[in-house]
Amino acid sequence: MLIAVAEGDGIGREVIPVAKRVLAELRPDFDFFPVEIGYGKWKRTGEAITFDDIDALKSADAVLFGAVTTPPSPDYKSVIVRIRKELDLFANVRPVNGEGFDIVVVRENTEGLYSGVETITADSACTMRCLTRKGCERIASFASSLAKSRKELTIGHKANILKSDIFFRDICIEQAERAGVAWKECYIDALCLDVLLRPQRYDVIVTTNVFGDILSDVSAYLVGGLGLIPSANIGERHALFEPVHGSAPDIAGTNTANPVAAVRSAALLLAHAGDRYHADCIETAIMQVLKRGVKTKDLGGTAGTLQFGDELIRELQNREKKVSEPVTCP
Repeated sequence: MLIAVAEGDGIGREVIPVAKRVLAELRPDFDFFPVEIGYGKWKRTGEAITFDDIDALKSADAVLFGAVTTPPSPDYKSVIVRIRKELDLFANVRPVNGEGFDIVVVRENTEGLYSGVETITADSACTMRCLTRKGCERIASFASSLAKSRKELTIGHKANILKSDIFFRDICIEQAERAGVAWKECYIDALCLDVLLRPQRYDVIVTTNVFGDILSDVSAYLVGGLGLIPSANIGERHALFEPVHGSAPDIAGTNTANPVAAVRSAALLLAHAGDRYHADCIETAIMQVLKRGVKTKDLGGTAGTLQFGDELIRELQNREKKVSEPVTCP
């Protein structure tokens, strides 16, 4: 399997190497190649991402992505938004699970307010929120298929205010009923609060682009913060895996960033590739390291990014060693 590795900026350069080490440890048959994109490249060349970079990402079987700082120019569009559109990564999947709850936020990834259709003048700024039937149908179908193997689909929207959300909600209901999936609907503001108060009530949640971004970030509170939440960007032909957190330039280079979200994103990559066994091994190893008290600063610990990575690799090696040890017959 060929993996494109785009570390990006800030803490992406620190947490993605840990995730890559984990993948290389578990799957020595994987091949990796780097793709430089982001603010650092923009400062050096004037371009944060080029058409050649897009082609390189498309050539890979999967992409392991860090975080990018968007260049400070009103005319420059988000790099990750461009990648999602160019690779048609229409489904953003963000799992949030803990004691007594297992939530998957499914966010439409290419339309709505993040579609990049914007104008700005000295006196006004306009961002267009446009949803298409194709875009709504395929994200609703994707979420319904996921919910079919679980329990229930929740449709998050603001149809009491926005006509475009009436459109989105009705299509989601159509797709859920077509798939034979139990569904309920909830206004997105009330949903953000209720997920925090009663997370056990929710299973698969489908919503639009910006709402899904906000909801999944809010949900991170349930498990200890953004440093723990992974995500998958899925399309019909391409897939990209990234931690939910941003580039965090304020702590970049301090060896304090939590690599768990990036490592869990690598686990999602493995699961997407059909290697559920090693994906589960990663999650088990993370929990074992945390139980031993090896935690980064955001979780109240003192371990650095590199130390946590070393402990995680050691845990995985010990696990693999136990599995491979021959059984001595009495």
